[in-house]
Amino acid sequence: MKGKYLLGGLLTALAGAAIALFAYTSIIEKPAAVITKDSSKIEMPEAKAVLTSYQMQEGQVDFTYAAEQTIHAVVHVRIKTMVSQPDNPLLEWFYGDRYSNKPREVAGYGSGVIISPDGYIITNNHVIEDADNIEVILNDNRKFTAEVIGRDPSTDIALIKIKADNLAYIRYGDSEKLKVGEWVLAVGNPFNLTSTVTAGIVSAKGRNLGIIDSDMPLESYIQTDAALNMGNSGGALVDTKGLLVGITSAIYSPSGAYAGNSFAVPVSIVKKVVDDIRQYGEVQRAIIGVSITNVTSEDAEKQKLDEVKGALITKVIDGGAAADAKLKENDVIIKLDGVPVNSVTELQEQVGKHRPGDKASLTYIRNGKEYTVPITLKNVAGNTSVVTPGMGIGNVFGARFESLGSNDKSSYNVDGGVKIIELNDGLFKDMGLKKGTIIVSINGKKVNNADDIRQATNNNERSLKSIEGITSDGRIFNYKFGN
Repeated sequence: MKGKYLLGGLLTALAGAAIALFAYTSIIEKPAAVITKDSSKIEMPEAKAVLTSYQMQEGQVDFTYAAEQTIHAVVHVRIKTMVSQPDNPLLEWFYGDRYSNKPREVAGYGSGVIISPDGYIITNNHVIEDADNIEVILNDNRKFTAEVIGRDPSTDIALIKIKADNLAYIRYGDSEKLKVGEWVLAVGNPFNLTSTVTAGIVSAKGRNLGIIDSDMPLESYIQTDAALNMGNSGGALVDTKGLLVGITSAIYSPSGAYAGNSFAVPVSIVKKVVDDIRQYGEVQRAIIGVSITNVTSEDAEKQKLDEVKGALITKVIDGGAAADAKLKENDVIIKLDGVPVNSVTELQEQVGKHRPGDKASLTYIRNGKEYTVPITLKNVAGNTSVVTPGMGIGNVFGARFESLGSNDKSSYNVDGGVKIIELNDGLFKDMGLKKGTIIVSINGKKVNNADDIRQATNNNERSLKSIEGITSDGRIFNYKFGN
């Protein structure tokens, strides 16, 4: 198993470019960054002091109101994690305990957004997923220890809370009303600095970057050109009224620093996730019960579409909501509840606003004709019940899993796998597996999320032939069953 150590929240994107998820993490011993002055000798005209009184020209956009409404509601999030180091007997022999496998403290930081006066704070899941301790620093320098209320790896959103009252907070806006070209502000704590405001425009909506490694990832990012850097993750994207329209999460960059494009989770998704966590303790994710892909020009011609848009159904899951509504393979979904969906990403965003049991209208095209049918959305188990903790999409054969974070991968010297975070009656409990067990492969196939386990076993306990992993106390195991 090949070791892989990811420092902080930098993720790799398409074509060799890096997607930087800015929960910047550094070993404590690493020197602080040094800011240097430009020592070039290029001659420049002498700068002149200019008064900066408020004299807005007609048609100019004033960002001061939005900034004043938000900077005190954006916090600095610091995490500490203890990471075990791989054994190196040779170095330990020569240099002693400095090179032993004793856990080392790793620190990281990001941003968060206060959404209520009693201390509920939204941040990114990747900011706090491996944290042993979370400290929140307000803009007035007050410090609090935070507790994790809930996390959703599928959207990269987490909810934490501090014990405080009468806090400044940001109200929700409406990300669906955002238009390309509209001004937005990003507020966060890049490079360990206090609240920093940058401005940009909405460059695009509904971007899918393929950077979330979890069950049923939901990516529909707002793309902007507001400058973001390490430490901005979990910060606020607000409109010119100071209303929250997104949670800043990523940049598209070959170097890991800002290169002109940044991305935020739209508040339409964020609010749903946060409300679910607060009300149920688990995200209530509705599904249609189909496999889908974006429509190509060949698909459009074959399905007699006027435009190349929509989500093409490639498979209908038996017993799912789509099957109940009589949808078929090669149908093209173009609307949900009357909202046009031009791509898979846009459809996922609209479905992501719903809970199991919700009724919706779905519009699709079959053989060139448009139909609209009612549909009752279901959960991953194929029913409309509320999903309680332990029953979520990460639950398989009685065990609930989460994908390994970068620190776990380094600690266990693996490049992937899942960890059992909850164990109920079922196959894995009967096998004697414990909470904290790492599973890296099943039936010879590598697994990185619960859905990989389902696919490797065809979601059938009798199909389990082998399982490889690491016990909670660090022992490697490889079990084989049958012939």
